Amino acid sequence: MKLEERKVIFCQLGERLSAKIGTEEVDNLIRRAKNKNAWFTEDNILMSLNEIIRNFLNKEKLDSFLEQYNEELFKTDSPKKIGIVAAGNIPLVGFHDLLTVILSGNIALFKPSSTDEVLMNYVIEELISIDPAMSAFVEVVERLNAADAFIATGSNNSSRYFEYYFSSKPSIIRSNRTSIAVLDGNEDRIQLGNLGNDIFCYFGLGCRNVSKLFVPKGYTFDKFYESIEYWNTIRMHHKYNNNYDYNKSIYLVNMAQHLDNGFLLLREDQGLSSPISVLYYQQYESPAELNTYLEEHKDQLQAIVSENVKIENAVGFGKSQSPELGQFADNVDTMAFLLNLA
Repeated sequence: MKLEERKVIFCQLGERLSAKIGTEEVDNLIRRAKNKNAWFTEDNILMSLNEIIRNFLNKEKLDSFLEQYNEELFKTDSPKKIGIVAAGNIPLVGFHDLLTVILSGNIALFKPSSTDEVLMNYVIEELISIDPAMSAFVEVVERLNAADAFIATGSNNSSRYFEYYFSSKPSIIRSNRTSIAVLDGNEDRIQLGNLGNDIFCYFGLGCRNVSKLFVPKGYTFDKFYESIEYWNTIRMHHKYNNNYDYNKSIYLVNMAQHLDNGFLLLREDQGLSSPISVLYYQQYESPAELNTYLEEHKDQLQAIVSENVKIENAVGFGKSQSPELGQFADNVDTMAFLLNLA
C-alpha cells in the first residue's frame, strides 16, 4: 500500500469519526471508556477526538507535515515492526505514535494502556474497517518480543525499565515532562481565561498541561483567579475534588503558605510538576534570569505557554492541548526516527 493510500484512509477515518460524534455508537463508547477510567469524562473524550480529527486527520495538515520528509524514505519494501507502549493519562494519547508508524510504512505492534484501551481499540478497529488492508500495518499485542524498534511512554520509573529492556534495539523512550506558563503581568482577562484551559483540561493529567506559572516579582493573582472562575465546576468531579481536599488539608495541617479560590491551590515552589488541583508558581526578576532557568530545565519541559515574543517556541494561551502533527512529544521527531531505521 502506497503512502498516498494510507494518507487517504486516515483522512477517511477523520471524516468517519466526525460523523459518528453524537451517535448512540459513540455515546456507548464514551460510557465504556468512563467505566474503565473515571478520569475520562465525556467532555475530555470528545475534546481529544475533535483535536485528533482537526489537527491529525486533516488532509491539508497531513500534506504539510509529510512534505517535510524525503518521499523516497516512505517507499520501503522491508517494513520494521515497531513496538508502541502507549500511555493512558489522557484519552487517545497514543494515537500520534500509531499514526506516524503506519504513515512511515512500518508495522505497529500496539500495546495500549489498560486505562485507554477502550478508545484506542475502537479507533484501530475503525481504521481497519475502512480498508481491511490496514490490518497488515497494525496489531494490538500484549507482548513486544517481535519488535525491531520501540516507542515507549511512561513515568520516570517505567522509562528506566524501558531503557534496560529495550537497550539492544533502536528506541524512543519518554519519561515525565510537564508544561509551564510565563506571565509578564500585562495579560488581559481573555488571555488568563484561556490559560485556564491549559491548566484544567484533562484535569491537568497531561504532559502538555500547565503545572507551574512563572510570574514577575510582586505579581498579584486577583485577576488570574477571577479570569479562571468559570472552571469552578471542576470540583464536581469526585476524583479531582478528592485531590483538592487532600492537598488543602496537607497545607493547612503543615501551615504551608498557599492561596485558595475554592478549586485551585496556588503555592510558591521551586518544583515543576505540581499535584492535581495545585498550581506552583515562581517569581522572576528579569527576562535574562528567566531564560537561563528555561534553558537549564528544557529537558523537563514539554510546552511553554506564553504570548511574550521573547520566549522561544512558546504556544499561545489556551493552545497547549492542541498540538500540531509536527509538535512531537519530548521534541523528538518520531517520523524522522522511523524513516531512518536501518
